[in-house]
Amino acid sequence: MSQITIKRVESKRDLKRFIELHYDLYAGNPYDVPNLFSDEMKTLSKDKNAAFEFCEAEYFMAYNAENQLVGRVAAIINHRANKRWGRLCVRFGWIDFIDDINVSRALLQAVEDYGRSKGMNEMIGPLGFTDLDPEGMLTWGFDQLGTMPTIYNYSYYPEHIEQLGDFEKDNDYVEFKLMVPDTVPEKYTKISRMIETRYNLHVRKFTKKDIFEGGYGRKIFELINTCFKDLYGYSELSDRQISQYIDMYLPMADLSLITGVEDWNAEKKLVAVGISIPSLSVALQKCRRGRLFPMGWWHILRALKQHKTKGVDLLLLGVLPEYRMKGANALMFSDLIPRYQAYGFEWGESQVEMETNENVQSQWQYLETILHKRRRCYKKWL
Repeated sequence: MSQITIKRVESKRDLKRFIELHYDLYAGNPYDVPNLFSDEMKTLSKDKNAAFEFCEAEYFMAYNAENQLVGRVAAIINHRANKRWGRLCVRFGWIDFIDDINVSRALLQAVEDYGRSKGMNEMIGPLGFTDLDPEGMLTWGFDQLGTMPTIYNYSYYPEHIEQLGDFEKDNDYVEFKLMVPDTVPEKYTKISRMIETRYNLHVRKFTKKDIFEGGYGRKIFELINTCFKDLYGYSELSDRQISQYIDMYLPMADLSLITGVEDWNAEKKLVAVGISIPSLSVALQKCRRGRLFPMGWWHILRALKQHKTKGVDLLLLGVLPEYRMKGANALMFSDLIPRYQAYGFEWGESQVEMETNENVQSQWQYLETILHKRRRCYKKWL
C-alpha cells in the first residue's frame, strides 16, 4: 500500500496549490473545462465568498511518499441547507485524485473525520457551498465536452467510490444537448399567443439600468430562490450572495440572452426567467492554467461578445410553481430561440437536472434532445 499523507490547506500558497492540481491532472484533456483561477480563488477564499456566512469548510491535499501532490478535496458544512432539510451532512467537493485507490480513500477519510468532529452523521457529494456551485460526479458521458457550470472527471472517479464501499446513491442528475431548431416550434408559438391573451403574461427584456439601478438583478435571484427552494440540497441565497452574483456575472452578460416573463395582471410581477450565455467551454480550455493573461481574456471576449462558439449554456431557468402549467416557459423559448438562431448557435446545454424532475424535462419536449451525460451525488453514513 502506498503511503499517503493528508495536509490541511493553511495558507494562500497552499490554496494556490490546491487549485493548481486540477490544471496539472487534466492538462491536455479534450473534454475538461477548467475554471478560471481567479474565480476559484474567490469561491474558496473564506473572506471573499458570501456563502461563508452560513458555511464552514476545510480543504485537504494528499501527498505521496515522494511528497508529490496527488489529490485534493474540500470538506464543507452548509448549516443553512442542513437546517432546511433536517440533516447533519458534511459535503465533499472539489475532489480530484490520481488513479490510486489509496489516495481517494485518504481524501474521503479526511472529510469523514472532519464531519464527525463537527457532529455530522452523513457525508454527501460532490457538492459545493450552494446549488449554484458545480455538483454531481460524472458517471456517464466522459467523451462529451464539459461546461463551465459543471464538473468533469475521469471515469475512474466513480469506480473508486464504488470500490470503497459504504457509499450509496443520494441523487442522480441528467444533462441534455438541445438542438437549436431552424424555426421556433409551432407549439411554443401557439402557447405563447394563447397565454399572452388568456393570462396577460408577457416577455420582459432587461437593460443594464434595469439590472443595476432598477432592482431587476435582485428580483431575478429572488425568483431563483423561490423556484429552486424544493430542489435537492438547495439553500436560500443570502442578500450578500445575491449582490455577489449580480456583480460577478451580470456586468459581462449579453442581456438579449436573458429573458423574463411578467404577469401584467399582478403589477408586472416577474414570474419566470431564463438566463443563458454563449458557451465558454472552448474559450476556457484556451486560458493557460485558468489565467486571463496573456491571451485568455481574448478568447472569452470573443465567445461572449462576438459569439464565436457553436453552443449556448442554459445557466438558470426558473418559473414560479403557479405559472408552470400556464406555459410561461413557452414564452421564454419563443423569445430566445430566434436569438440563438441569429447568433449561429447550433445547440444548447441544459446543465444538471434531477433525474426525477419531470417538470423540467417536459420543457424540452418540442425540441430535438440528446441525453448525453449522467452524474451522481453519493452518500455515506458516518
